[in-house]
Amino acid sequence: MVPSLINHTNSSNPISQIKINPSIQTAIDEFHKENPKLSHLIHQFYHSMQSRVDPTPESIWVYAALTFRSRNHPKGDIFDRVSAAKDLFQLLCSCIAPCTAAKGAALLAPVVRLVHDVVLDLPKNDLGVKKEKKAWKEVKNLVGVILGFVNVCCSSNGLGEVEHLGWSSSGLSCVWLDRNESVGKLLPLVSEGVIGELSERDGDVSYLAGVVIAEVFLLRMCLTCKGGGSREELEAELRSWAVGSMTGFQNVYVFEVLLRMLLEKTLPVTSLVSSDDEVLLRKVLYDAIILVEYSFLNPEKAIHISSEQMKIIAMRRLVLAHEAVEYFREHGDQRRSISYTSAFSSSQLYTQIVRWVKSQIPVEDSSVKSKGSSPKALIKLLLNLERQGFLVFGDSILKYHSLDMSKPPASKLDSDGVDDDPFFYIDNKGQGEPTDDGKVNEYISAAFLAAANTMTSTEKRGRKRKGEDSESEEESSLSDEDSE
Repeated sequence: MVPSLINHTNSSNPISQIKINPSIQTAIDEFHKENPKLSHLIHQFYHSMQSRVDPTPESIWVYAALTFRSRNHPKGDIFDRVSAAKDLFQLLCSCIAPCTAAKGAALLAPVVRLVHDVVLDLPKNDLGVKKEKKAWKEVKNLVGVILGFVNVCCSSNGLGEVEHLGWSSSGLSCVWLDRNESVGKLLPLVSEGVIGELSERDGDVSYLAGVVIAEVFLLRMCLTCKGGGSREELEAELRSWAVGSMTGFQNVYVFEVLLRMLLEKTLPVTSLVSSDDEVLLRKVLYDAIILVEYSFLNPEKAIHISSEQMKIIAMRRLVLAHEAVEYFREHGDQRRSISYTSAFSSSQLYTQIVRWVKSQIPVEDSSVKSKGSSPKALIKLLLNLERQGFLVFGDSILKYHSLDMSKPPASKLDSDGVDDDPFFYIDNKGQGEPTDDGKVNEYISAAFLAAANTMTSTEKRGRKRKGEDSESEEESSLSDEDSE
């Protein structure tokens, strides 16, 4: 059964939406006929778009799908498929120009899907060395152009604004999919959890834009993994690029999508890269999410995000920091484990969570106590408050992820005895600091060099202390920690 769009009319211009929805439904019905007749529909949607200063994304998507499908691009040859992806990108760009930034980025979803499928199938084609090299080059160039367009969208300062339109992304995806395919097929580089969240926020174009940008972000990282070179150099390159890109995007939704995917067991890239590369990408993303203070996450700047959603993001960041510390501890990488603990303890996130707790619970309450300021210590405090009936964030922290707090604490890593110097990168964009690429990379390089030095020095101290009795952590109130 073809999904209906007509029952979803949450639009800033409901009269216009009522007029366009029947036309969209007619187009969807025609798409799923054995021999669809598209030419009259193309003409109809073209004139509909031309008559509007700001065409609806529904009409753009349907018009582009009608036009693209009518061209009958060859599907066998890998170079023809790359050309088809380029053709669709150019077609959408020509229609997107009048749109806001959020709409422009969101509408690129079918282009990203085509490029993903090419990357997936390219190694399976016996092209020969020269042709394969040429194909990879064309794909990488196209991804670079798409990223350039995304950066233009982000720089227009419209991507962060919440924009709810009168259309269902799950229903409208039908124009790009075969009859039995789900919306997940249109967004192959995000997890089921993100697809579910997209469904819950149906009509939120800004969130869909964040999802699509996150896909392009991951696609670019996967292509970089195929470039060869030493693992150390590859990791450094990916980390620098990831932090620089996140700083350039300045977008809460992209951050939120990547954060959501990192909380799942595997990243949705395993079809494109090896298991070793997936682990490498996870490490890089942990660094980019945990070790960096992004200015766009400041509640004062993210005014378009509800306080409830900012609290959800904060909870997920807290859970991720805890899981990352435990992950690297279990895998013997104490340097990263210690660096994450130190970064979290010195971060604005920790301070903000403490303020939220203090704003809802009397400071005099003896239950408001925490052992240390590590992610694990703060989670234990929140769980303890929940047991006493205080739901600081409205819902249990366990809602955001399954947490195993039964493991015995390792006092060396949970203590506050790590270096106090803030070694992680601080994004000053929008605060009068230089933001050109050279400066950003310079900041990132210096930050991670300092992080490496800090981790090395901490590891040496850990070896010197080996065999010593573990020191008990001194219990201190949140109010004392917040004032330090």
